[in-house]
Amino acid sequence: MSILTSLDRAYHRLEKEDKVPPIGYSDERVGYCVVLGTDGRPVGQPVDLRDHSGKNPVAPRHSVPRPEKRTVKIVPNFLWDKAAYALGAIENEEGETPDERQRRVERTVKQYEAFRDRHLDALQRESDAGLVACYRFLQWWKPEYFDVRGWPDEMKGSNVVFRLGTDHNFIHDREAARQLWASQMNQDQELGQAVCLVTGERSPIARLHPSIKGVRGAQSAGASIVSFNLDAFESYGHKQGDNAPVSEDAAAAYTTVLNHFLRTNENKVQLGDASTVFWADGSEAAQCEALFSFLTNDTDDEISEQAIKTILEKIKSGRPMEEIRPDLPQGVRFYVLGLAPNAARISIRFWLEYDFATLADHIRCHYQDMRINPPPRQEQPSVRRCLREIATTKVKNPYEHIPPQLAGEMLRAILTGRSYPQTLLSTILMRLRSDKAITDLRVALLKAVVCRNRRTAGHLTKEDDLVSLDPTNVDPGYLLGRLFACFEHAQKQALGGNVNATIRDKYYGAASATPRSVFPILQRNAMNHLAKLRKDPKSRGAEIRLDRDITQIYECSTPEKLFVPTLTMEHQALFAIGYYHQKNAFFTKKEEKENEE
Repeated sequence: MSILTSLDRAYHRLEKEDKVPPIGYSDERVGYCVVLGTDGRPVGQPVDLRDHSGKNPVAPRHSVPRPEKRTVKIVPNFLWDKAAYALGAIENEEGETPDERQRRVERTVKQYEAFRDRHLDALQRESDAGLVACYRFLQWWKPEYFDVRGWPDEMKGSNVVFRLGTDHNFIHDREAARQLWASQMNQDQELGQAVCLVTGERSPIARLHPSIKGVRGAQSAGASIVSFNLDAFESYGHKQGDNAPVSEDAAAAYTTVLNHFLRTNENKVQLGDASTVFWADGSEAAQCEALFSFLTNDTDDEISEQAIKTILEKIKSGRPMEEIRPDLPQGVRFYVLGLAPNAARISIRFWLEYDFATLADHIRCHYQDMRINPPPRQEQPSVRRCLREIATTKVKNPYEHIPPQLAGEMLRAILTGRSYPQTLLSTILMRLRSDKAITDLRVALLKAVVCRNRRTAGHLTKEDDLVSLDPTNVDPGYLLGRLFACFEHAQKQALGGNVNATIRDKYYGAASATPRSVFPILQRNAMNHLAKLRKDPKSRGAEIRLDRDITQIYECSTPEKLFVPTLTMEHQALFAIGYYHQKNAFFTKKEEKENEE
């Protein structure tokens, strides 16, 4: 219940900031407003509330009485609903048979009758002008009037609200309507009470919890985290929500704030199939959430908040949180919740709860493990940016091709300081063999996995291990990667820069996995390339430097130890790191030579 308890606290914090609707209300998209006169008759055409500035009209969100939970049941909402319920409007569906059309017409009639009967019963004793106008409208209105009055067809698929002609607010926002809705909610609550597992208070228990919307892949109508819809899930004779008693207010609070997080980009990141939301407790919650959002989301654009960038720089350099933010209260708790679709339910992919200072230290370790020279273009790459390197580079949307479990496991490893998932290593190596794109971020991720695995296994590692070119490293994978880069550089120097296919394009996969089968061929070709360079006086200096580098690599090992039959995954990762270091060393030497000249 710690998830629901922390969400309940987050709701009450955001309610004070007017960022979430009050208990009993929900932010829903509303497309049209029907303006009523005091006699209940519509005044002119309905008001189109949609935003038409973009390519397609977008209905804005308005706070309305919370929607009823319905699947196949016919249950109307209070003082607003879809046009099929509120007006009996029948949508036009293409390709449906006459029988299907007839069934839909009959169902729409029942929906409107349910909406009308509920409100005629609830509003008959009200004296408020807006509620009286709504009551008279439902007494007079018939579904066929929709087409007779020439109301727009786009309205048939939209949510509809009502407004009194002389008022600026919707009818459901009037004080009398709010009081009536509060009494309606009290009547809907069952008489049975129990101790709420979230608040610890004795309260009316929610039989069904409101739906949660916004989890990618889940049902569009919404799904549940807490539900009991089969006898196998129930115990001790309890029914539905009584098996895990949560009060009506607590259920409304946690679902409201969770829907708010899932709607906004400030508190949400999509990692694989997991819709991940995060929040913090305390007065500095907003800045903590902004910092975490910067860590996890794409940051290709320039950072707008310079303060957040400065904090990240300090975290990366290892400065303690007390020094970074002396005004940050001690013990600020931070929460990360990963949600994945599971039919009518939502499964918890992962749940993390940390002190924010501990979380910052784990982030620092992540950046330290990824440190490499030359550094990536983004000094603090986000989790989504790193995951994009795992996907193939030949698709339009690489995020759709990220292994579902890998995204959540990687985020969990970063936030907890534990080992990176082994599938991260194998997936990157597979991508290197398939598309031959040895990018800075891919190599940085490989280096992070290798360093953290060694540290977890108890090996002593230095902060500068595998950061830059290490001539003393005698690991066969690392030496072979350096040697492969030398052979490729010799080929480019001998044949010119415009080589259609280098040895990396042809032999990288085999060279990094089964070096003994490939390197003898590459070595003979490299000797030919060096001989060609030796004959050209202009290339004599390049040939001497290449020959010196190759000789230095051979002196670090013997042919029997170097040209092994196969390389393990860790040695294949070191192969890529050695290749990256040696290849960039050639450019560094070239720049130094140009500077000397």
